[in-house]
Amino acid sequence: MRISPLVGYLLAGVAVGPFTPGFVGDTGLALQFAEIGVILLMFGVGLKFSLADLWAVRGVAIPGALAQMTAATLLGYGVGTLMGLGAAESLMLGFSLSVASTVVLLRALEDRRLLKTENGRICVGWLVIEDIAIVLGIVLLPALAGAANGAGNATPVATLAALGLTIGKIGIFVALMLFIGARVFPWLIVQVAHLKSRELLSLGTLTLALGIAWVAYELFDASFALGAFLAGVVLNGTKFTHRIAEDSLPLRDTFAVLFFVSVGMLFDPLTLVRAPFGVLAVVAIIMIGKTAAALAITSLYKLPLRTGMMIAASLAQIGEFSFVLAGMGVALGLLSTETYNLILASALISIALNPLLFKLAEMLGGDRNPEEHSLASP
Repeated sequence: MRISPLVGYLLAGVAVGPFTPGFVGDTGLALQFAEIGVILLMFGVGLKFSLADLWAVRGVAIPGALAQMTAATLLGYGVGTLMGLGAAESLMLGFSLSVASTVVLLRALEDRRLLKTENGRICVGWLVIEDIAIVLGIVLLPALAGAANGAGNATPVATLAALGLTIGKIGIFVALMLFIGARVFPWLIVQVAHLKSRELLSLGTLTLALGIAWVAYELFDASFALGAFLAGVVLNGTKFTHRIAEDSLPLRDTFAVLFFVSVGMLFDPLTLVRAPFGVLAVVAIIMIGKTAAALAITSLYKLPLRTGMMIAASLAQIGEFSFVLAGMGVALGLLSTETYNLILASALISIALNPLLFKLAEMLGGDRNPEEHSLASP
């Protein structure tokens, strides 16, 4: 049909999901595979980026990510209020729409060979900031739920203490990875490589990526994605980096596909019938509101039009972290099931339309090679 394979993966998930007749797959298992896909993808990105690359784009990535997340949250809050939702539910709706999908963004950049360009570095830096912000937001959710439900223990002091503790833990984890992990893990991989067994090197690399991701999540309250990304960063520059990236590519692609299938399995097609205008409004926030916010911040920094268009297109979708936030919202009583389905429907539609948005961005931004553009461009 000459459309993106992503649409096929999503529809395959819908076909084997619990909301359509016929065979029903294991949704829980699919979501676990999707999480592994996120870990491996972020690990692969870390292998291709140095800290210098990320530090160079901090001036755009940090304010850009925060501004776009704030704009999406406020738009979601406004739409939720117009739909008759309560303040807490409207806020949760907006916050769930504020973060882009790691898998979709990185897949789009890799397919277009943009990862190592200046545009790609900005997008990845933007993604890392969003990831950290979402982790901090997850910490605040129980306090928000307590305040919304009138719980007495949700005091500002307790909320600030929990937030400070999480920031401290993440800071300690990053410091350990950069000062200790950067010395130990490359040495460890070299020792495994000296055994001259391709299987052991692949297994050692996979164990390292998943192990550090687990440590980040379990011990330091960070996300799996952030832990895996830093694992790749500390291995960047070793003489086996290219080989590690090549060997892990098939596995990363396989689990990335399973991520899209898992998104499709969560989607209830009847949501489009029950709340068509709600779906349209939420999709508009993702694909128009977030795009406008990204273009505004890139214009403020006087970046080339193509750079702004590519960044805006890559971030105009939602995915795995939105599901995590929305799922927590339902569990804590902040989101209704219907609002949760709106978020899922919007995720599927935005992911399916994202390749078209990229093509539009390429047309409007010009056909020049993206390698020509950088932050230093006149």
